[in-house]
Amino acid sequence: MATQIIGFPAVVNERAARVIAGVVAAFGILALVTGWHVITALLAVGFLLRVVGGPRMSPLGRLVADHIAPRLGPPIPTAGPPKRFAQGVGLVVTTTAAVASLGFGLVVLPTVLVAVLVFFAVLESSIGFCAGCWAFARLMEWGLIPEETCEACSNLALARR
Repeated sequence: MATQIIGFPAVVNERAARVIAGVVAAFGILALVTGWHVITALLAVGFLLRVVGGPRMSPLGRLVADHIAPRLGPPIPTAGPPKRFAQGVGLVVTTTAAVASLGFGLVVLPTVLVAVLVFFAVLESSIGFCAGCWAFARLMEWGLIPEETCEACSNLALARR
């Protein structure tokens, strides 16, 4: 049972990823407008759940994957490892912002971090540019991430030709 819950899928639905990015952007904007950085902490928990188990462990991931994305059209397969990396970046950014705000009472650092998160989440949700995925690809090119880490990347790239 644990193997079905823990672990990120090798292939994910790009439509679902873009919807999740839109929700992240909306909650990030809400945190910026209200100053309620408890929202940032909730975003961090969501990123953690998606890093550990993909959409299976995340309530938002389940809602989007099971109910919203299917209504938007057929799935668009995309490699999972870059998306997991991007979720990990989101986890680091939101955790840092939440700890800075809620733990140390800082204002500028968490505001800047959440604003950057919102910027990139809007890019992904609106035009499909995933900055974390782009960074993942560069790290693979430079040999810092082994190619076997993302066999799905190569397989999907070949399938789209």
